[in-house]
Amino acid sequence: MIRFGAVGVLNTGTYYLLYLLLTRFLPYLVAHVCAFAVSMVGSYFLNCFFTFRTRPTLRKFVLFPLSNATNFVVTTAGLYVLVALVHVNHVVAPLTAAAVAIPITFVVAKLVLVGAEREVAS
Repeated sequence: MIRFGAVGVLNTGTYYLLYLLLTRFLPYLVAHVCAFAVSMVGSYFLNCFFTFRTRPTLRKFVLFPLSNATNFVVTTAGLYVLVALVHVNHVVAPLTAAAVAIPITFVVAKLVLVGAEREVAS
């Protein structure tokens, strides 16, 4: 869980810097989607090598976005609610929304990255 947290902090930093850069040119939700997609690729490799110490495969790479689907839904909905309805500044809102999704993402990522290997090993 500690390694997952470290990867999460690095991934969140990458996402957030991309998000801030992209909001200069794009609407905040479009910037969120683009930054999320780019940071998810980095997250996949970091979680494979560092968090779960598993070999990356094409199959897992294709399935990995499923582990982030919940995170994406929670952060996107949270971002919209915080900015559009609660009027939180769009610079702060993504960090708040991301904090809510962390525990859920850990469980699903572990199932996708480690659970698949356990099935093959059986």
